[in-house]
Amino acid sequence: MTHDSRPSIYTPVTAHPDLGSGFYDVVTAADFPGATLRFRNNRAAASVGLDALSDEAWIAHFARFQPLPDNLPQPLALRYHGQQFRSYNPDLGDGRGFLFAQMRDGQGRLLDLGTKGSGQTPYSRRGDGRLTLKGGVREILATEMLEALGVETSRTFSLIETGEALERGDEPSPTRSAVMVRLNHSHIRFGTFQYLAYHDRQDDIVRLIDHCIAHYFPALSNLEGDDRLVGFFEAVVRRTATLVSQWMAAGFVHGVLNTDNMNITGESFDYGPWRFLPSVQPGFTAAYFDHSGLYAYARQPEAVGWNIAQLGGTLTKLVPEERLNAALQLYPVVYEQAMADSFSRRLGVAGLDSEFVGLLLRWMNETSIPFEQLFFDWFGGVASVARAAKSPVADLYTRDNWRALEESLLAAEPVRPERLQHDYFSNRRPCSMLIEEVEDIWAPIAERDDWSAFEQKLVAIGQARAAYGLSAN
Repeated sequence: MTHDSRPSIYTPVTAHPDLGSGFYDVVTAADFPGATLRFRNNRAAASVGLDALSDEAWIAHFARFQPLPDNLPQPLALRYHGQQFRSYNPDLGDGRGFLFAQMRDGQGRLLDLGTKGSGQTPYSRRGDGRLTLKGGVREILATEMLEALGVETSRTFSLIETGEALERGDEPSPTRSAVMVRLNHSHIRFGTFQYLAYHDRQDDIVRLIDHCIAHYFPALSNLEGDDRLVGFFEAVVRRTATLVSQWMAAGFVHGVLNTDNMNITGESFDYGPWRFLPSVQPGFTAAYFDHSGLYAYARQPEAVGWNIAQLGGTLTKLVPEERLNAALQLYPVVYEQAMADSFSRRLGVAGLDSEFVGLLLRWMNETSIPFEQLFFDWFGGVASVARAAKSPVADLYTRDNWRALEESLLAAEPVRPERLQHDYFSNRRPCSMLIEEVEDIWAPIAERDDWSAFEQKLVAIGQARAAYGLSAN
């Protein structure tokens, strides 16, 4: 891509270096032996003016990491710490990724292009800094599905196979390698603040909050002193509580809710052993190594609340603790309302309350109804009565324990019932993303480089996204 061919919407920004070199390390991308383009997200690229790139230019930027025009001249590995399964780890930081570029979208929001699998950095420890192709495919499937279901998520921007054979203990090896690029609203993590607090860099914490307010929370720009710091913390509490409610309404289990995997803009990112629920199971876990169920489906709100408390703990030398505690107490209040709002959005109606959500989840657990089927059958509430009667699980809706829920649902006002005219709603079953489906998509890729099942699934997800109309992007 040259300056002459730059799309007019492309608006480069170099904001992160303004924080100073104590927040990052300048690094160099790995020199990969190959570069086969496997996925380019043209919808995401269009939002930042990069959709006009040729495949050749795409590979140059997102596999060879030639800088984008007027953007960061060199990649930056960001510094952070974090609690991993509640054990503090000061040896973290971007170990197989970096911040590659920043830009504004058509709404003026600052966005990051960050990488995964781009090579070793000072924080790689004994790792090779690489990403498996399967890991990249899984991340695409997660982000595309979450976006379709209305979750604030990073978007997988690019996946390029790199021609290396990797040894991994958790999958058959050698396995194929890839480098991924994701589009995020921010890569500033809870762990970024923990890193600064660990080193007692109080002035830098204030500098970072000022940076976050300037670029992500401009509505707070008129606040000063303690009000400014508390206002920032409160804004993160609110956004994060909303995110968790969206996971719950999507039946999603992130799997690794460590503080280094939480960012300040309330956006879900960095997907490893994620899974979607087959049915409501409170103890369902995604990570095979989560032996205690710390990050199980029903414990995600608690886990994230704990993480938010750790973020608040990094501000205790700057703000009276009683003010931080008051802001922290907003979390369960905002979460309860956000659950009602998120489940209402998923059901395509207005005004359901948290009591309804609790009863619905209990009923879904008792009946083992396929999670996504319920929301598909009843999208639009009263507008889908006839559709629900034709569902493969219609018998569940004739039972006495459904009656009270149905009464509340039918009394709720449909929101955008015209969505039901989409062809997607003529299917008997909704698009889903269970672990068995992911494995069925990966198997032909691994065995004979057949990407047809992957491509078909992306089409199906696109239909669901268009039908529901829940994506904010």
